Amino acid sequence: MDHWAESNTISIQMTSSVRITVVVENTAQGAGILAEHGLAYWIEWDGHRVLFDTGQGNVLANNAYRLGMRLQEADAVVLSHGHYDHSGGLPEALKTNGVASVYVHPAAFAHKYTRKTDGSARNIGLPDATETILRSLHSRLVFTERPTPVGDRLTVTGSVPRLTDFEDTSGPFFLDHACTTPDPLKDDQAVFFDTLNGTVVLLGCAHSGIINTLRYIVELTGNKPIRAVIGGMHLVSASPERITRTIEEIRRMDVRSLVPCHCTGTAATAALWNAFPTICVACHAGSTFEFELV
Repeated sequence: MDHWAESNTISIQMTSSVRITVVVENTAQGAGILAEHGLAYWIEWDGHRVLFDTGQGNVLANNAYRLGMRLQEADAVVLSHGHYDHSGGLPEALKTNGVASVYVHPAAFAHKYTRKTDGSARNIGLPDATETILRSLHSRLVFTERPTPVGDRLTVTGSVPRLTDFEDTSGPFFLDHACTTPDPLKDDQAVFFDTLNGTVVLLGCAHSGIINTLRYIVELTGNKPIRAVIGGMHLVSASPERITRTIEEIRRMDVRSLVPCHCTGTAATAALWNAFPTICVACHAGSTFEFELV
């Protein structure tokens, strides 16, 4: 039977499983593990190794080494979207890896800005080094406008339909330096896989909306239940009304495990833990989660 250990590890007796290690996150736990504003997961199953997001790039190599991840052995890298805190570590990830395919939505290459409180613009898109490497990959670059398999277990959603009436991109995001053209963040995508007890969803930032994302994945999987949702939910600037609606929808979906981190925000994280005290789990760089495969 599944259970959550104090080390934030889902321990299951199994012959085949998917193991997820959080390599980069805003917080860290463990000797020598460093934190930064960003996110990266190392996903392993049956000899396959996939890096989902790469953080900003300042702590990826250190944490991967400390956690026993060999970046040069990754079969693939998936980018959830084109923001610097998820893509900046790509040069480090590929420095000694000349074979990994990189899965990315074409819209990730767009210019991306946010508007600061003083009205000025800040560039938050792909760092120059990351964009240069992506454009040099040629046949190793896989565009993910639609649901796309990665290996024999993972699927990248591609663009997520925006159907709810209470979710948006959760920030002042723009495609131009003048901050006049909103960025719809069509490149936002999640990763999911099937397990013995339902679908596990890994989020980058869920700029499409966590509920939009979960509904789309439920549709893609033929209404399979959601076993776990792990990742950034970008509710950091969400209104109380949006947080309440999000909680109502998660309860309606009967999600079994909820692991908010990165950009979820303090108020939203507290609200989720208060609403779901028995299924919420802490997440830091160094956390591991394991799920039995079907």
